Amino acid sequence: MAQTLTRILVHVIFSTKDRANFIAPAIEADLHAYLGGTCRGHDSALLCVGGTENHVHLLVSLGKTVALSDLVLHLKRDSSRWIKERFKGFGAFGWQGGYAALSVGQSQVERLRTYIAGQKMHHQRTSFQDELRAFLNRYGVEYDERYLWT
Repeated sequence: MAQTLTRILVHVIFSTKDRANFIAPAIEADLHAYLGGTCRGHDSALLCVGGTENHVHLLVSLGKTVALSDLVLHLKRDSSRWIKERFKGFGAFGWQGGYAALSVGQSQVERLRTYIAGQKMHHQRTSFQDELRAFLNRYGVEYDERYLWT
């Protein structure tokens, strides 16, 4: 085949440090746009983003030459720096050390878009911790609870 053709869809989830409620409505849209720009800058497409005041969910179409770990590093590091520079009173902002990244099939995209769009309503009933555990268990991801929230 003369071309390299890929469609690698990934559901990425990460939280603010200590799940602090930093993602206020006043900065949410700008943050989401910034995350999309960061993805584009790394040859990936942000198909959907959402979350609450303490975490984000991203549906990303990973570029064919991009390592997921590199993209997430840039998403978290660059957006943290940008928030601190752009918004007063956010000097303590930071993301948690880790992240979850789960593969998504094309047939799951619309369902995941709906799920991500409904995050605020979903979290009126379910904590971030319970949500993340459910995803990890559903995908068979082994984890150590002692290190999950740092």
